[in-house]
Amino acid sequence: MKLKLALFAIMMSIVTVLTGCEQLTVLDPKGPQAERLASDIMLTMLMMAGIVITVFVWLVIMLVKYRASKQPADYEPPHIEGNPWVEGILVGIPVLIVAFLSFVSVQSNYIVESAPQGYEEKEPLVVYASSSDWKWHFSYPEEGIETVNYLYIPTDRPLEFRLYSHGPITSFWIPQLGGQKYAMHAHLTKLHLAADVEGDYMGRNANFSGEGFAENKFDVTAMSQQEFDDWVKEVKVTAEPITEKKFEKLLEPGHLGRMTFTGTHLEFSPAPEHHHEGDKYENEHKHSDEHHSASDKESSDHDDHMNHHE
Repeated sequence: MKLKLALFAIMMSIVTVLTGCEQLTVLDPKGPQAERLASDIMLTMLMMAGIVITVFVWLVIMLVKYRASKQPADYEPPHIEGNPWVEGILVGIPVLIVAFLSFVSVQSNYIVESAPQGYEEKEPLVVYASSSDWKWHFSYPEEGIETVNYLYIPTDRPLEFRLYSHGPITSFWIPQLGGQKYAMHAHLTKLHLAADVEGDYMGRNANFSGEGFAENKFDVTAMSQQEFDDWVKEVKVTAEPITEKKFEKLLEPGHLGRMTFTGTHLEFSPAPEHHHEGDKYENEHKHSDEHHSASDKESSDHDDHMNHHE
């Protein structure tokens, strides 16, 4: 009776947990980057399930085969030394699993950090996504518009997000389009995504950034290129221009609804687009070479002047 009650309690707990689960958006990809990540997640889940099932099967076998028997009270089992085959398997299999997952992870990292597969030849839509407490600002420099807390994107076109923060570190994440990436103050990071399917998606800050973190979300709508172009034209006709004073007001901590502006804050508050270390090195050496060239020229002019007087 007690065993039946225990089994019933376990089954009810499982049913309660499963009915409370929402759909896993990371396993419902709508873009090439998200598809790659979803396949990696499924691969690791299947491998973990295989390991757990194998361990429990061998546990049952060991419990049944080597269960207590009716041996005399003075019975002592024989002394057995370590088995090289067993030790090799116990060490070798985990090493192979880690090596395989490491290879897959590195390969996937290179794939999701580059332009989306199938979109290499297309011109990306550049969007500056910046965060503040607790809202998201999306600047479309080519289109000359800006939105707050919502993002419109065209399908079948690569997207290049340039991320940074006006306050604490945040993490830009649209689960159905790709993985998350940090947005930092005074530093720019890039994220390449693409949407294959039209629809509405959820985006959010995935890094704790204060008391308003839970509502630091934004709406994403993927539409055809024609619909996107029509929306841009409508915004330019109906929206008010963004000014430095308005933008400073937007940066104040708090929550806001969706807002739309013509122009972008990049005109008076540019993004922190610094040179990479290699560019910095080249620029420093170029500056040094120019300085030396100028010094040599001045020295040469001085010598010519002295010779002329002589």
